Amino acid sequence: MSYVDAYVLPVPREQLDAYRRLARKAAKVWKEHGALAYVEALEDDVQPGKRTSFPQSVKLKADEVVVFGYVLFKSRAHRDRVNAKVMADPRLAGMDAKSMPFDGKRMFWGGFKPFLSV
Repeated sequence: MSYVDAYVLPVPREQLDAYRRLARKAAKVWKEHGALAYVEALEDDVQPGKRTSFPQSVKLKADEVVVFGYVLFKSRAHRDRVNAKVMADPRLAGMDAKSMPFDGKRMFWGGFKPFLSV
């Protein structure tokens, strides 16, 4: 079975074009280094919940949207190898948190072992 890295982050509406450019570059780098798939999705039906939700999880502001993404790998070992290459890739090196088109402090992510795939 495969392995998935997933993440959720808030993006200011005015920064969506810049974020899309960054995502296209990141997708190209991840895929070139061996990722099986790279997906970024923009909120469509994400309502605030009573206790928690996607908007609440990133402390979404009125001028922002939620982005959900994931990268698919063959295994966790494969993910670790690919991510090491990605982090060393000069196309992504030196990216400054201040120049990012989103607030990385409100982003969350993690690795997941699928238990069902149909």
